[in-house]
Order: sequence, then C-alpha cells, then structure tokens
Amino acid sequence: MDIKEIQNLIKFVAKSGASEVKLEMDDIKITIKTGSEDKGESTTYVQQIPMNAPVAQAMPTAPSSAAAAPAAETSEASEDSKYITIKSPIIGTFYRKPSPDKPVFVEVGSSIGEGDVLCVIEAMKLFNEIESEVSGKIVKILVDDSSPVEFDQPLFLVDPS
Repeated sequence: MDIKEIQNLIKFVAKSGASEVKLEMDDIKITIKTGSEDKGESTTYVQQIPMNAPVAQAMPTAPSSAAAAPAAETSEASEDSKYITIKSPIIGTFYRKPSPDKPVFVEVGSSIGEGDVLCVIEAMKLFNEIESEVSGKIVKILVDDSSPVEFDQPLFLVDPS
C-alpha cells in the first residue's frame, strides 16, 4: 500500500463519518480515528511490520531492565521516604521563575514556609502559582524548567525537619 492509497483511505473515512477504522493486511496495520465532524480533526496511525523480522528479539532485554528498576526504586524510595513530596495540582508547563528575567522562586537548599510560592504552572495561558503547604528545606527539584507536568506528578522533595 503506497502513500496515495493511504491518503485516499483517510479522506474516504473522514467523509464517511466513521469514528474509527482499523485495517490489517499482511505487512501493514492502519488505524484511523476521526474527531468530531465540526472540528475536522483526525488521527492516523500506520504501523508497518517487517515480513522476516523475528519479534522475540526485544524480549530478552526487557526482563533484565525490569528486574534492575525495582532494586533502584527501592533504595531511592527508602532515602526519599523521610521527605515530603510536593506534587502538581494541575496539568501544564512547569516554570521555576515568574518571568524569564526574574530569579527562580526556590533552589535546592532553600528554606520554605507554608504559603511560599515554589513555582508556576501554566495551563491554557493562565499562570498558576504553586504554594507550599509545608515548611522545611528543598532537598530536590524533580522537574526541569519549562517542561510539561501531569496532574499529581512529584515536583519537589522537602525535608520537614
């Protein structure tokens, strides 16, 4: 199946009003998902499967890395258990400064009090100040500046002592 045939298929599905179409052939899988008709959005996934490639090659590396990860997480979790984790209350973009020309709100080692602004998270063109709910000392900043964050994602580790 060439690119012209795929484009024609996408146009056909968009005009038909179907919300999702899956097509599987010997060497290709296509999933076309269309959004609402008023928005005109559509998403297309094309996955080509090599004919003679063995699938099991990737499997041996997964268990070894999966076995190593819990050991690292366990030692890190035991060190971090004495700290309080400040998490993101919203989805958005994390910023350590109020504006590009201003200094950062907090650094590692900064003492903070309840109500102190730690960062801002921009969501839909609104900048939301994230305030501390605890007093203590910033031990670790877990997110890079200007990076996207999810709801409930850890942002800071605070030593309450």
